[in-house]
Amino acid sequence: MTIPKVLGRTSSVNVRKVLWTLDELDLAYEREDWGAGFASTKDPKFLAMNPNALVPVLIDEHGTLWESNTICRYLAAGTPLLPEGRRARAVVEQWMDWQATELNTAWRHAFAGLVRKTPGFDDPAQIAASVEAWNIAMGLLDARLVDTGAYVAGDAFTLADIVLGLSVHRWLHSPIQRVEWPALTAYYARLKQRPAFAAWSLPQVP
Repeated sequence: MTIPKVLGRTSSVNVRKVLWTLDELDLAYEREDWGAGFASTKDPKFLAMNPNALVPVLIDEHGTLWESNTICRYLAAGTPLLPEGRRARAVVEQWMDWQATELNTAWRHAFAGLVRKTPGFDDPAQIAASVEAWNIAMGLLDARLVDTGAYVAGDAFTLADIVLGLSVHRWLHSPIQRVEWPALTAYYARLKQRPAFAAWSLPQVP
């Protein structure tokens, strides 16, 4: 069995999802820097692996995969991070899909304007609306954590906590006005106790 290789820079939250998953599973891997400041994802060699020109890409003996949440599912299949039971797995994937759609949509404009300084994302009204939507979405997650009292899918740590734990990290370390959500604060403190999370929750890289 070949050691999998991850293509992508560690400043990407989507790359860090995959790396955290690999570390939680204690799997050996290699990594190459691709993306902003490194090898261009517009390179034909990269586009042949992911036509979207986005990181991460996973390469193993079966070929290539892209889309961070899909890669995480692939790696975690057959492990406690992704339960085999139909209902239990659906709950984990429900929250993973929510992260990729509703939550990411909420923060996108604010993060692009305030952190990435992306041209075209500097309108104050749109940034303010994005911050408000971001806080509302995080309030929904806080309510879920109040209900479970532990992790996103219930009592056990799962893939849902990997993708959403890094989302909480981004929210806490971005230069925005945040609503105080106590359950999120306690949840983040629990995640920080995990060595695999501590390695990828870099304060200087939201």
